[in-house]
Amino acid sequence: MRIVALAGGIGGARFLRGLRAAAPEAEITVIGNTGDDISLFGLRVCPDLDTVMYTLGGGINEEQGWGRADESFTVKEELLAYGVGPSWFGLGDRDFATHIVRTQMLAAGYPLSAVTEALCDRWKPGVRLIPMTDDQVETHVVIDDPERGRRAVHFQEWWVRMRASVPAESIAAVGAEDAKPAPGVLDAVREADAVLFPPSNPVVSIGTILSVPGIREAVAAKTVVGVSPIIGGAPVRGMADACLTAIGVETSARAVAEHYGPDLLDGWLVDEADAATAEEGIEGMAVRSRPLLMSDPESTAAIARAALDLALELKR
Repeated sequence: MRIVALAGGIGGARFLRGLRAAAPEAEITVIGNTGDDISLFGLRVCPDLDTVMYTLGGGINEEQGWGRADESFTVKEELLAYGVGPSWFGLGDRDFATHIVRTQMLAAGYPLSAVTEALCDRWKPGVRLIPMTDDQVETHVVIDDPERGRRAVHFQEWWVRMRASVPAESIAAVGAEDAKPAPGVLDAVREADAVLFPPSNPVVSIGTILSVPGIREAVAAKTVVGVSPIIGGAPVRGMADACLTAIGVETSARAVAEHYGPDLLDGWLVDEADAATAEEGIEGMAVRSRPLLMSDPESTAAIARAALDLALELKR
């Protein structure tokens, strides 16, 4: 069986770990979001790709869901002693090594997809991880800064430094319109028996992946099942509600499904707290309710299995 998952962030990475356990014999391809990528300290940082790689490779800081386990921060402290910023984005010493290798390979002319494959040779995540594009795409957020007026900032500054406390007027994947899917992305989607949307951020993770020309059309031609990142009107984790508000979408399981639309989604899993959505239904898609909190490996695998089972049911 061939499965494709579009993923970004902690929720996506943890879902993928459950999917790998639920379908150990499947060939899983993960299309990773690169809109969060940022250049810091002269290094190219790919947070979502690394979170998937570390989580599936056994190197993640389990408590926070990002960064390396058993991390130290000597380099960060030395940079601060020199007065070199930004201080709000904390890279650990082990994490720095990944970014150094990536930046050196990019500078040598290797595309991001080849670099990611090389990094995964060490971590052996048990899936094929492909960035959505080899081209540079960065998510930017337009805000009305109380101190500096209306301006655009990188998504990471808004998300990490500001904690999304300043309302976003708009969110844009800069460069996406001119980007091309990375090698292997469209082929993997075309050959997939099912495409899954983990409970990743629908705006700046999955939405950004779908903004690359050609990917949405390829995905829409397949059987697609998504897992709601919203439970009882609130994000499972993170600040997805701030992103949804920026694009005029209500923070609810139903609204997120309708935002994706029946032309894209065939099935939608919601939590039992949102069972009314399943009972009322959404035109054009099958909706099921079940517990969606990824509280441990077993519950996470059960969620992934439910999403896959629904996709296979709808495919028949």
